[in-house]
Amino acid sequence: MRIDVLTLFPEMFEGFKTTSIIKRAIGKGVVEFNAVNIRDYTLDKYNRTDTPPIGGGAGLIQKCQPIVDCLKAVDQGHAHKVLLSPRGRTYTEEDAIRFSKLDQLILVCGHFEGVDERVNDYVDELVSIGDYILTGGEIPSMAIADSVIRLLDGAITKESLTDESFTNEALEYPQYTEPYDYNGAKVPAILYSGNHQAIAKWRRKQSLLLTQKYRPDLFAKIILSKQDKKLLEEGDNPKWEIEAIEKGKKFKKEN
Repeated sequence: MRIDVLTLFPEMFEGFKTTSIIKRAIGKGVVEFNAVNIRDYTLDKYNRTDTPPIGGGAGLIQKCQPIVDCLKAVDQGHAHKVLLSPRGRTYTEEDAIRFSKLDQLILVCGHFEGVDERVNDYVDELVSIGDYILTGGEIPSMAIADSVIRLLDGAITKESLTDESFTNEALEYPQYTEPYDYNGAKVPAILYSGNHQAIAKWRRKQSLLLTQKYRPDLFAKIILSKQDKKLLEEGDNPKWEIEAIEKGKKFKKEN
């Protein structure tokens, strides 16, 4: 896959490209990532890419010509072109999955007070990462690129993508590491039981409860199975959970 970010500040992406999972994905050839300088395509004799808005108003507006020419130069003929814009639909994991199946994704970063309205005619969709104001589209484009790259085959192990928050419309279940007891806060004994079926049920239950508590908007969208409904209705410490917990306690005593 190829991802091109059209920006006035390509230097902002140096750290992004050379760190952690993104760096490995690029090194392995999983993705080609390019930060393209819009300024390289301006025809303005002073090398400007912005101008005061026609009709008056505060700030500067990015000119249409540099962005459009940059888009045309970068598009390999099958690119999906996205403008980061407050008008856009809020970005979700479903969008990340959709974008990860593309051959080429182009992300256009707005800046200053916005972009010439006519740029909208040259992109396929508008996307926003939330209802707040940033100085430009660079940080949103990094967030989108990161969420897409990690889904590509070979970027990370497939096991790491299983049971993550938002993949099943629910938040992820609680995760723990050693030590068992840290300042009085203990790892749930059921996780030491060795009963994988009981652990899976416990994790699903915790996932649903956490989503219900912290993200009721997401919980409302979940189509609950009969098993899900039973888990939520049974309350704390059902028989299957108690039995698994006792096995976990026994394991901790023996080890």
